[in-house]
Amino acid sequence: MHQSPPRSPAGSSRPDASALRILIILSALMSFSSISTDMYLPALPTIARELHSASGPVELTISTFLIGFSLGQLFWGPIGDRMGRRVPIALGLLLFAIGSVGCGMSTSIAQLLCWRIVQAAGACSGPVLARAMTRDLYAKERAAQTLSILILMMAVAPLLGPLLGGQVLLLWSWRAIFWILAALGILTLLALRALPETLPVERRSVAPLGTTLRSYLALAGNIRLMGYAISGGFYYGGCYAFIAGTPFAYVDYYHVPAQAYGLLFGVNIVGLMAANYLNTRLVLRLGSERIFLFGSVIAALSGVWLAVDSRFGWGGVAGLALPVFIFMSVSGFIVANSVASALAAFPQQAGAASSLIGAMHYGSGVLSAAMLGWFADGTPWPMGWIVGAAGLGCLATALIQARLVRCAVRDQTPDLGLAEPAAE
Repeated sequence: MHQSPPRSPAGSSRPDASALRILIILSALMSFSSISTDMYLPALPTIARELHSASGPVELTISTFLIGFSLGQLFWGPIGDRMGRRVPIALGLLLFAIGSVGCGMSTSIAQLLCWRIVQAAGACSGPVLARAMTRDLYAKERAAQTLSILILMMAVAPLLGPLLGGQVLLLWSWRAIFWILAALGILTLLALRALPETLPVERRSVAPLGTTLRSYLALAGNIRLMGYAISGGFYYGGCYAFIAGTPFAYVDYYHVPAQAYGLLFGVNIVGLMAANYLNTRLVLRLGSERIFLFGSVIAALSGVWLAVDSRFGWGGVAGLALPVFIFMSVSGFIVANSVASALAAFPQQAGAASSLIGAMHYGSGVLSAAMLGWFADGTPWPMGWIVGAAGLGCLATALIQARLVRCAVRDQTPDLGLAEPAAE
């Protein structure tokens, strides 16, 4: 049985003020992963120069953030299942603010790398527990619709992040970007007072935290959850190869001004917003699995297109920007639907399941961003082939998952965690 906030925001075209307030706060919590990275992207070449570093170590500031972000989720989810959602989120936001201040005061790449891990360990509490709160409130298709609405709202962060970061860099310095992030963390912490607790005491986990952490082994054995998590992980790997690679591909290789880079980045977010809006209109009619598979096909095709253009230099900046736009846009079909489908069978372990999915998603980003540094050759080619391989991996695992689900439903084998869960 799910709690229902007044006038469900996903089910009403005119949500009341309370439901809208919940949506706004949840979208802000989910945005910390993107705003923490996207806002300082235009400053990466400047950071490399001022801290006397090559591009590879600076790109690793993205990888280290993703390491802290993925591993931190493995702790915040079970803690949220045990203590409720609001207190862990508050602690995470405080840690995020401390890490942001540390980044702004760093005087070497080594210090910046360490503080990025601290920043990420706090930032990840927001997205993982916001997803769990959505699962607290809604069943599968409605959860997918609500997640799309949240992603649509939170898209303001990556849309404005590079633009704002470019302007801060122009008017002040790269350090000011991290001071602004610290202030955003504190403001969101204050806004938590308006967010209700969605996990009542009677539904909280009573098992010791160590036992809860060991439950990851059981969750990892669920084929349904792992199929969606791995497919989404491939897609996230492609996204973070783009995020880490385009500042140098656009700014250094094609000499795009840092301020114009923000515009090129923001166009992708407009596509993402459009796809998420379309998903909210279609998911209850077509089903989340079908839309997820469609998005995976488009991700594979656009990824291969990007790889070809980057290898042969076709189209210049446009040859990169067009396939990237398509690849990033289908996030609106892939992310919300894969997460909602994976969490559908775990109403009592939504926090832990969300943590495991998030850790795998962002862990793949660690690998792809690191690979970009390892294979960097001063051209867009490493970014292109990594995104292309990620798109093909997303499609391959999505096809396998779809076949397993069909077989499980046909043979009625719920013990594998593949069949649709019973209606709640």
